[in-house]
Amino acid sequence: MDLANSTRKPLPAFADAQSFRTFRSDPQQWLPIALDIARSHGVDTGAPHVFSTGTNLVIGFGHALILKIFPPLLRAQFISERGSLMQLAGRLHLPIPEIVAEGSRDGWPYLIITRLSGTLGSEVWPHLPEAQKERVLRQIGEAIAAVQRAPLGPLAELEPRWDAFMRAQMRACRSRHEHLGLAPKFLAGLDDLLRDAATLIPMDAPPVILIGEYIPENFLLACHDDQWALAGLFDFGDVRAGFRDYDLLGPSAFMAAGRPGRVRSLLEGFGYAKPDFALKRRLMALMLLHHASDLNSHICIEGWQEQVDDLVELQELIWPE
Repeated sequence: MDLANSTRKPLPAFADAQSFRTFRSDPQQWLPIALDIARSHGVDTGAPHVFSTGTNLVIGFGHALILKIFPPLLRAQFISERGSLMQLAGRLHLPIPEIVAEGSRDGWPYLIITRLSGTLGSEVWPHLPEAQKERVLRQIGEAIAAVQRAPLGPLAELEPRWDAFMRAQMRACRSRHEHLGLAPKFLAGLDDLLRDAATLIPMDAPPVILIGEYIPENFLLACHDDQWALAGLFDFGDVRAGFRDYDLLGPSAFMAAGRPGRVRSLLEGFGYAKPDFALKRRLMALMLLHHASDLNSHICIEGWQEQVDDLVELQELIWPE
């Protein structure tokens, strides 16, 4: 249903993402509208909490509910989030949000979802002892595999399809990484890697649900008896259907940090033995082709640019045996 009403302040239209980000950064412009949407569904709007990070308009109400409002230019994220939460409901042992209500205001779709309990991964991860980091990474590998066992259902219709997405990423790969300032010694091996990618990355393998961003900002941890464990997943706005290895990239880049024990835990949780050359080569290619790829910002290994001389050495650094 569309709750637009000419007597209320409308949500504006934006022609580009930067204009929307400016609007989002000033909650005074949109918080009254968000509160009105929440009240229209009977939500107690006392003590609202605006989440300053993220892509969309996100506001929490107590410990129970979250409202996510998506601008029309990011409607694809709404479709992805809604479809993923519906498709994965009841299929995982790990908690994910449940949809409580949905609707639209001035062409902006929104979801009211349950709020998960736990501590944001990014707050805890840097301080965990090494053994607990390995434990959490094993659980993340297991969670990725569990999500991928769920049937695709309507998510199979998400665009772009895997083969079209990969081919577009391959065409734009060099210009993207040149623009992002990747060092010439790595750019020099890019054409060889892309040639390998055409055979290493299956274009027609049975697609699975890909979250795209298993990173500390998108999961919750909980502590029991001084042991931290994965306690919930959220943010399904970038879900696509495609080849399973793609979802190993986030935890590889942001969390494993080239530590053999962490890499082994992640891969074993996912269902892989120690990485052979072909797997490392495929993961290196996928890391460069990821929709958010930026090696200079995303590889969390101190001084990695100086430690290796080419992409082959880099893949050995990221995924050691």
